[in-house]
Amino acid sequence: MAWLASGRGCGEHPPIMSTTTDATPQAAPPVGPEVDPTPRPLPARIPHRGASVTLEPLGVRHAEELWQSMQADGPNGSSEDSWAYLGYGPFADFATFRRFIGGFATTHDPIAWAVRPHISGIASGWLTLMEIQPANAAIELGNIWFAPRMQRTRATTEAMFLLMRHAMDELGYRRLVWKCNALNAPSRRAAARLGFTYEGEHRAHLVVKGRRRDTAWYSILDDEWPTRRDAILAWLDDANFDHRGVARRSLNVAAI
Repeated sequence: MAWLASGRGCGEHPPIMSTTTDATPQAAPPVGPEVDPTPRPLPARIPHRGASVTLEPLGVRHAEELWQSMQADGPNGSSEDSWAYLGYGPFADFATFRRFIGGFATTHDPIAWAVRPHISGIASGWLTLMEIQPANAAIELGNIWFAPRMQRTRATTEAMFLLMRHAMDELGYRRLVWKCNALNAPSRRAAARLGFTYEGEHRAHLVVKGRRRDTAWYSILDDEWPTRRDAILAWLDDANFDHRGVARRSLNVAAI
């Protein structure tokens, strides 16, 4: 803008401010790419069966088996330690646990499945789809608890994969989220192993059991998913396991 003289004697009128602007066209503000805005379907309470594990919609009927599975330690940790980063547990007695399962099994977000490894036939954990946002095509895999004896087995990997595939391939979500306590090293390793990309931390995000929780965020996007899916499927293939059920090679999708 510029100040223009009025052409009269000094002090008769204040100067006039020009309203002319630079005629150079301005670039449009940057915006994200267009995507399919169609809301994605909600997950349904249906079973999912794999080669080594079956996921069953969680119900009170699973409470007794789950209670028994959490009483024993495993080679990869103790039952007490398995609750360290969850917002619930451990449970004082079966009655308390059964009430928890009764409520947990009826929520629509999260929606929970009991995990039944074929090798034992006993429900030995649960996991959920949660933070379900159909309009944003975003969904999270979380609220995961595996009995110590089931941890770091083929069945645990396949259990998580079944819900990952359900969300991305069958329901068509664009963003699959994994988040955990930033201090939870096993969960962070699992996220990387399955091919989730680290996004950063939310500091002082939550208060869990009276303690500050910083949350680490990870995601897989739809254009990344085919590579992740194929790598996990190759690892789960029967040819990758010896006669004892031990994997011949490790799974580290993040390295692909």
